[in-house]
Amino acid sequence: MSPDLSLTPVVVGVVLAMALGTYVTKAGGLWLLGRIDVSERVEAGLEVLPGAIVVSILGPELVEGGPAEWGAAALVLLVAWKTESVLLAIVVGAGAVVALRGVL
Repeated sequence: MSPDLSLTPVVVGVVLAMALGTYVTKAGGLWLLGRIDVSERVEAGLEVLPGAIVVSILGPELVEGGPAEWGAAALVLLVAWKTESVLLAIVVGAGAVVALRGVL
């Protein structure tokens, strides 16, 4: 028996509430950080936080992955090194793993 995946008003409301909560949290954090002085150490930590989150999510997948995942990871490292763009590296990596899974 498959779960009911219909978009009921409750589901839409929950998704919108979560989106609003996410926005308010981020906007509030940016507002707060704009009003206090942070040390260089805290600022450096905040700059590397997105990368650390990505690594913590994708690291276990890579450990359990096969040739497709390792090949995509190598491509991600190359793109990140050459472009210094984490977002571009993630997009390329996602596309590469899908393509490599189809081939391998």
